[in-house]
Amino acid sequence: MSGFWLTEEQEAIREGVAKVCAAFDDEYWRRTDETGNFPEDFVAAIAEGGWLGVAMPESVGGAGLGLTEAAVMMQTVAQSGAGFSGASAIHLNIFGPMPLVKFGTDEQRERLLPKIISGEDKMCFAVTEPNSGLDTSSLETRAERVDGGYRLNGRKIWTTGAQRANKILIIARTTPKDQCAKPTQGLSLFYTDREKIEAKPIPKMGRKAVECNMLFIEDLFVPAEDLVGEEGKGFQYLLHGLNPERVLFAAEAIGLGRAALAKAATYAKERVVFGRPIGQNQGVAHPLAKSWAELEAANLLAFKAAALYDAGKECGAEANAAKYLGAEAGFHACEASVLAHGGMGYAKEYDVERYFREAMIARIAPISREMILNFIAERVLGLPKSY
Repeated sequence: MSGFWLTEEQEAIREGVAKVCAAFDDEYWRRTDETGNFPEDFVAAIAEGGWLGVAMPESVGGAGLGLTEAAVMMQTVAQSGAGFSGASAIHLNIFGPMPLVKFGTDEQRERLLPKIISGEDKMCFAVTEPNSGLDTSSLETRAERVDGGYRLNGRKIWTTGAQRANKILIIARTTPKDQCAKPTQGLSLFYTDREKIEAKPIPKMGRKAVECNMLFIEDLFVPAEDLVGEEGKGFQYLLHGLNPERVLFAAEAIGLGRAALAKAATYAKERVVFGRPIGQNQGVAHPLAKSWAELEAANLLAFKAAALYDAGKECGAEANAAKYLGAEAGFHACEASVLAHGGMGYAKEYDVERYFREAMIARIAPISREMILNFIAERVLGLPKSY
């Protein structure tokens, strides 16, 4: 962004992505929500436009742009009415492969990244485990050295897109925790084939079209060439992708909130009760106006965080705070929009009930509100660590 507005190039990205999204109307996303069918046509259209490589290096077929441009793209997708059903279908392609970009070998980058950009390879990302939650240092999935590579055993949970993925980026412990100077040491990152991993979908509240899974990993052989970077440094590699992911989640949640707000404003102008449009009543108008203000404020912080990241500056506080504020503003906008519709806000045909269910995602994932506040309290305000 240039100051407080998009540059001409960024505006062109927004318009280009919006044009692709315009071919997928509300009815399309209602069907995916009802059937659980993955939005293959939508993802294919995004890939055909070259948008999956927006932040990938030009040397491997990407656009070589930054987090700011990626955030513009993902916000546009969510705001189009696709919500998290659309955004989550492509989210992982945008910054998920960054460990490969930053820490992979030249051979890995040239062999693997073009297939991700084109959509030929579909990846999932396996970090969280049933017994560790946000405590990544306590992961139990093991990777033991064997001839020619590693053998993995363990479980992962909330792995998005594993049903259709043929590739997986997975972190596992290669050195026992009690043999490491720090608990975050001894974890390694692998990018390998997924087919031999059992994946069981988890029924959930919303975003039915983009499934999450429990993974069961039993004696999975991973060739040595599938190790990303150095053994034992996987946790450090993950950290490089955390801030971009928070910014993208913020931008998407804000886009979803804007979509809901647009629906509510239209309804409030058209719905007449007691001889006047309901939007003329302050009890309806004020919550919507407040939501607009909250969304715009969160948006400024999200793009400030993106600008800091693109400039190579520290952005941990801003990225975390943006994710917190974006998720809250998006949720409140969806809630206000449902309430503005009255009883029809509970009906699927008006879409805001779907937006409301999806708005919960950003409040929970990829990190809880409470952990963000812990980070800010400790790292920004200098308060004692509470966990």
